[in-house]
Amino acid sequence: MALFHRATITPTKDELIAEWAPTQPWGPPADVPIEVIGSYRFDDPDGRIGMEIHLAKSADTLLQVPLTYRDEPLEGADDALIVEMQHSVLGTRWVYDGLRDPRLVVMLAAVAMTGQGEALGMAVYDGRWYIAPTNIRIHGGGWTLERVPVDGFEAVDHDSTSVVFHNDRFELTVFRRPVPGPRPAIGLTATWDEQPSPVVLAEVQER
Repeated sequence: MALFHRATITPTKDELIAEWAPTQPWGPPADVPIEVIGSYRFDDPDGRIGMEIHLAKSADTLLQVPLTYRDEPLEGADDALIVEMQHSVLGTRWVYDGLRDPRLVVMLAAVAMTGQGEALGMAVYDGRWYIAPTNIRIHGGGWTLERVPVDGFEAVDHDSTSVVFHNDRFELTVFRRPVPGPRPAIGLTATWDEQPSPVVLAEVQER
């Protein structure tokens, strides 16, 4: 479950994406506006790290922007730090490029393989529980019932459209610029109201 707070954050998520994405090889030109469409989220098994993957459009290009929100700096990842966000309830949050945060890569592989693990957004207002829904609908799966490790991934290749990770058994491809297509045999797609045909977010293959 992703617990939302009635809070002020500085910079906002839209602001940090608009400022950071154009500086990346996969990002749009700086003079082309970015519109965030929505996001999907994962649960951290330890309950400490916020993991949120935003989908955004810039002109005709779709962008996938994974972010993690940590309550302390990630050791050895200074070059993956995007910004220190100020949250009026949680305090300082260190925001990282999610594809360079090992915890998000673990969860992305797991959700892509099983179709399970998307976090439900919830919030508490005046003593009542409310849902905080998203318009993004993800669909994953394709793996068998065999228990296999989804940690130990390291980036082995990247370009302006995707990042490829390997662990000792699998290859995980995450598309920075998703395009429409059928769900891979093992992988993850998304739809939303304005995009009823699926776009491919990630693919997993055995090595």
